[in-house]
Amino acid sequence: MAQSFAHKFGQIIGDALESAVEPCLKVFARRNHLFLDMKGPRPARQGSKVTWTDINGNKHDLDYVMEKDGTQSKIGAPVAFIECAWRRYTKHSRNKAQEIQGAIIPLFEKYMKEHPFIGVILAGDFTQGSLSQLKSLGFRILYFPYSSIVQAFAIVGINAQFDEHTDEKEFKRQVKKWDALSTQKKRKVYRQIAKIGRADLDTFISSLAESIQRKITKVRVWTIYGEKREFNTIDEVKTFLASFQPQSANSQFYRFEAEIEYSNGDVIRATHKDKNEFLLFLSYFV
Repeated sequence: MAQSFAHKFGQIIGDALESAVEPCLKVFARRNHLFLDMKGPRPARQGSKVTWTDINGNKHDLDYVMEKDGTQSKIGAPVAFIECAWRRYTKHSRNKAQEIQGAIIPLFEKYMKEHPFIGVILAGDFTQGSLSQLKSLGFRILYFPYSSIVQAFAIVGINAQFDEHTDEKEFKRQVKKWDALSTQKKRKVYRQIAKIGRADLDTFISSLAESIQRKITKVRVWTIYGEKREFNTIDEVKTFLASFQPQSANSQFYRFEAEIEYSNGDVIRATHKDKNEFLLFLSYFV
């Protein structure tokens, strides 16, 4: 089945979004001695996709991953997962937010020791609800409203203003215009998108820097003693608590708990029963 020109034009906008932010990500990665993995061949992995496996064993194709100690031939430790998405209509925005959440959060949980930066670069029409949903989960958001996309494409004479009633022939005209542009003129659109959103782009990069360059400010350790009890109902628990006296609790060692607090507010929590495993966990941060 032939691809519709409406769909192809949407792909053009999505690719333009990535091309607008990619130079900033490359500069940031180089300055911070990180490897930026993105679509394309890399000897360290198969194919051209950036694919990572989450805590549940599911594979996800991502847009950008920054790695510590990564090279073309070696996969490093992930310190940032960044997804890009373009949506023209708000009715699709919540589904896209949930899709991103479903891919990134299990990866974040798998690499909790790295406490990676999780970010999304969005363009088009996204509801405040979908943005708030992502923010509540810890995502940093760089958002280019639809009007900024229209404005950027207009500088090379392409009309990116469309809706569900736009004729397929109009999309075909705009696609042909784009395909006829020189590489230099296409780059002009990419630069314009970045220029329009420069303040928000700088804020996003600053948040990325805070995460990557963070320092440990405090380490809290609890040595947990007590006796584990198991109950079948809440009523049984209430009966136990009614007569429980803390001073009479069994003093058998149970586990270590720790919180590692960073300068940017990130907190990594861990629980270990074995002392050597706990020391091994702590040694990762030295």
